[in-house]
Amino acid sequence: MSVSILRIGDKGPGVLEVRDRLVRLGLLSSNVSAAPDVFDDILLAALRYFQQSRGLTVDGLVGPQTFRRLEEARWKVGDRVLSFTPGHPIHGEDVAQLQQRLIELGFALDRVDGIFSKGTDNAVREFQRNVGLDVDGICGPQFFRSYHRLARTISGGSQEHLRELSTVANFGSSRTVETCSILLDPSDVAEPVFGSDLSHADICWDIASRLEGRLAAMGTLVLLTRPKNGPSDGERTRAALANDNNVDLIIGLGLDRHSNPAANGVATYFFGHEYSRSATGSRLAEIVQEELSSRTQLADARTHAKTWDLLRLTRMPSIRVELGYATSPEDSLALCDPAVRDSLAAGLSSALTRILAPRIG
Repeated sequence: MSVSILRIGDKGPGVLEVRDRLVRLGLLSSNVSAAPDVFDDILLAALRYFQQSRGLTVDGLVGPQTFRRLEEARWKVGDRVLSFTPGHPIHGEDVAQLQQRLIELGFALDRVDGIFSKGTDNAVREFQRNVGLDVDGICGPQFFRSYHRLARTISGGSQEHLRELSTVANFGSSRTVETCSILLDPSDVAEPVFGSDLSHADICWDIASRLEGRLAAMGTLVLLTRPKNGPSDGERTRAALANDNNVDLIIGLGLDRHSNPAANGVATYFFGHEYSRSATGSRLAEIVQEELSSRTQLADARTHAKTWDLLRLTRMPSIRVELGYATSPEDSLALCDPAVRDSLAAGLSSALTRILAPRIG
C-alpha cells in the first residue's frame, strides 16, 4: 500500500486492502459493504476499534504506523520462522505472543513489544537449551513443536510485573541527574494554536529549551531531535537516534487538538498495552502529571498507555507529554504565556530529579 493517508470517503485498492486485513482479524464481516473499496462508516468503526486495542491514536486514519500494525497483526505464533536479524528485527504479533509466553515460562525478557530483538533471541536460546534443542535462536517447526507442547502443560502468571517493579528502583539508584542523558523531542507541527500566531512547534521548542537550560545547569547531557526552526525526522528515525546514542530517557513534548474546543488539559503517555508496560515510563508519567498539574491551572488529563513508535521502538523509558490542547481557548491562552511555559519546564525538571537518585556528598 502507498504511504498516503486513507480516511473516510476514500476509494481504491488501498481501502480494499485495509478492509481485507480487518476481515481476516475478525473485526469486520466480509459481506457488510456493497462497495468494499470505499472507506465507509462500518470500516471506520472497525478501524477505530483496532487502533484502540493496539494502543494507537484513535483517529480513524490509516497512516504508515496504523498500516504497519495491521501488517503485524496478521501473524500468529507458528505462522512463520522467526529469528534475530541485527539491524532489521522482525516485527509482529506472533513475536509478541512468543515473548509473552516465554516470560510466563520464566525466561528473562524486558517487555512484550512484538520486536524480535537481541533480548528475545537470548530468551529463545535459553528455552532451546532447557528443552534440549539445537541452540541456534531459530524459531522453526521443531522449536514450535516443543513450544506448543510446553505451553499446554505449564500455565501461570507473568513474572514481568515483578521484574518491571524492580526496574523502577534500579533505574533511579543507578543514575543521577548529573550522569543522566536525556533526549528531548519537541513537536515540529507548524499549525498555530487558537487565537495566536505561535505554532505548536514554537511553544514546544520554547519549553524544551527552558527545560534543557535547567537540566544542563545540573550537569545533565541533553540532546534534541531537531533544530529550533527545523523539522523533525520520522518517529522511527528519532527512535533510532535515541537507541544509537544510548540515552537514559526520552521526553516528547507536543500539543493535542480536538474538534471540540472544550477538550483541554495535560496528559502524559508511556509505553504499554494489554499484556505489557514500561513500569519506569509509567511512574515517570505519573510524576510528570503531578508536577504539571500542581504548578499550572491546566487540567489533569491523566496518564495513558500507548504503543506509538517512539515509545515502543526505544530501549529506554520514554514518555510523551501533551502539554495542552492547541484547539482549546483556555489552554492556548495559558500556553502563550511565557510564565506558564516556564512553570511547565520547571515541573518537568522537578519530575526528572524525583525519579533520578539525588547526588549525596
